[in-house]
Amino acid sequence: MAKVIKVENLSKAYRLGEIGTGTITKDWERFWAKTRGKEDPFLKIGEVNDRTKKGQSNVVLSLKDINFDIEQGDAVGIIGRNGAGKSTLLKILSRVTAPTTGSIKIKGRIASLLEVGTGFHPELTGKENIFLNGAILGMRKAEIKRKLDEIIDFSGVERYIDTPVKRYSSGMYVRLAFAVAAYLESEILIVDEVLAVGDAEFQKKCLGKMGDISKGQGRTVLFVSHNMGAIKKLCNQAIILNNGSIHLNGNVNEGINAYTKIHTENKSTRYKNNNPEKGFMEIAVEGENSEVRSDFGFDESISFRMRFNVKQAYLSGNVGIKVWDNLERCVFTSEMKINELIDSAGEITTLVTIPEMLLTPGDYKVSFALHLPNIQIIEVIADVIYFEVVETGSDFYEFNGADLGCIFVNCQWKLVN
Repeated sequence: MAKVIKVENLSKAYRLGEIGTGTITKDWERFWAKTRGKEDPFLKIGEVNDRTKKGQSNVVLSLKDINFDIEQGDAVGIIGRNGAGKSTLLKILSRVTAPTTGSIKIKGRIASLLEVGTGFHPELTGKENIFLNGAILGMRKAEIKRKLDEIIDFSGVERYIDTPVKRYSSGMYVRLAFAVAAYLESEILIVDEVLAVGDAEFQKKCLGKMGDISKGQGRTVLFVSHNMGAIKKLCNQAIILNNGSIHLNGNVNEGINAYTKIHTENKSTRYKNNNPEKGFMEIAVEGENSEVRSDFGFDESISFRMRFNVKQAYLSGNVGIKVWDNLERCVFTSEMKINELIDSAGEITTLVTIPEMLLTPGDYKVSFALHLPNIQIIEVIADVIYFEVVETGSDFYEFNGADLGCIFVNCQWKLVN
């Protein structure tokens, strides 16, 4: 397959708080270095983009030394935490912004959907914006007309197609924007978090269309999403960004696993809070012998020990847990009425146990909540408790790496005449 995107030594630096170097002398040093083909002297002191830590430099490297190739027909998922550099990379590839150093070579026309409203003129109607976007891509009016009915039908905004898009809702905006990007004849489609807007039906249509573009039409798709299920369904390759650098560039399954490991770094199996005004005071995940740990065999039970304060007003509420898999899907929810655990205000410790041979091997996280049903969410604790279920060679169940879902159900089986 031919390479359609080649990125070499790409970096993007931003200066915090001001534009330029701050002095004419330093601006001249930067210009002189550039004319001689030398490295920007002020980029050397730049720091990686870790938003959780206070740095010493006011130059931040949103991207640093990025190198990769993408072949025609590939569907590439770009994955990373907020601030990892995903959107910056897409903006550079879409030529919305320029790199600080390095080069990109692109073969073919690019259609980008970076955020709601990108490339649309608010005063023009939906139909006029379709023609405007086609012209920007270098298409002739006759070519756009041939695609017009398909675009309008896919977007589902036919009734408002002659209305200025400034009056569209965000959902209508992104529906039309995606339809334009997908149906106009570009060789490369770049999509950033389109699934975050729109209903479930539209999200399904988007995934199906991007799959058709990649697999059926041999066009290249770059897709940024935090939805690992969508990434796995659509993409065959994945690029994992972490603090502005490439952590992994490989197949999609390797990518999702690598992202999960990054996401759970520095995550504890314990949560502790010393504020007496809060509900949850302490949470821990533990095995059958009350040992706090992060990995459990398929044939072991898993327990969560919760210590929390119950005010008088919360006695009619519920305490609950939600278990999530590494594709950000909620596997199940379990709740208990607080007044069935305690009949007066005070501190309480409870243990909730997931039975053995229920969760199939994989990585999971748990969120905890205190709430008054349909009235008030008292407190939610999320993204602090992680654990892994591993296959330990149990006789009853052999995990072979196939997609078997998250739950193994020990159903009742019997022989009937």
